[in-house]
Amino acid sequence: MATDTLVKNARAARTTIALKLAMATSGLIFIGFVLMHMYGNLKAFGGRDAFNKYAEHLRTFGEPMLPHEGLLWVIRVVLLVALVVHVASAARLAARASKSRPVKYEVKKNKHSSISSRTMRWGGVALLLFIVWHLINFTIGKVNVSGGATTDPFNLLVDSFDVWWLTLIYLLAMLALGLHLHHGTWSALQTLGLTNSARSRKAAKTTGLIVAVVIAGGFMLVPLFTLFGVISK
Repeated sequence: MATDTLVKNARAARTTIALKLAMATSGLIFIGFVLMHMYGNLKAFGGRDAFNKYAEHLRTFGEPMLPHEGLLWVIRVVLLVALVVHVASAARLAARASKSRPVKYEVKKNKHSSISSRTMRWGGVALLLFIVWHLINFTIGKVNVSGGATTDPFNLLVDSFDVWWLTLIYLLAMLALGLHLHHGTWSALQTLGLTNSARSRKAAKTTGLIVAVVIAGGFMLVPLFTLFGVISK
């Protein structure tokens, strides 16, 4: 019986490690994507032509070896798989944690944890909902709440962020993204075994902070400058 218990515990431990590795890997894929997406958004500061050329280049990149929008579909498939893996792994780990940890332990743990670590679950849910809306707004549905045309990417961006409540939703989502990236980057580096010393742990925490500030802050620039009229048609 003792042997069976040890085997079960060993299997559970291996499964937990595998889930954490899956989360770390898929999370790093998203970090790479949002970093490039943020860089692309900053093209809006160059005006309509610069931004629309960037948007069109994404659709034609790799031609003729790839079909029109071929690269975009490769990216979409990779991101969809990464999203499913990330969310499923997070759900499994959260379910295991809730079963194995006493309530008192959880309360005690929260007293010494950071805001970014405490908001990982609900922040992740908020980001998932925002991704759905973001795709409807700019990609799938191309919803222009101002009633303008949706065929011009730059005009759609400006019309969207000219609306204060849309900009507010976007900024709150970027705040959630920053918190998620802050702890997520640290957690991914820890899972990959890159925090085995005091120096490396400090470097991992600094990296998490830099990643969060650069990406979330970069995303916030375009809506803010659009709302204040710096970026306009």
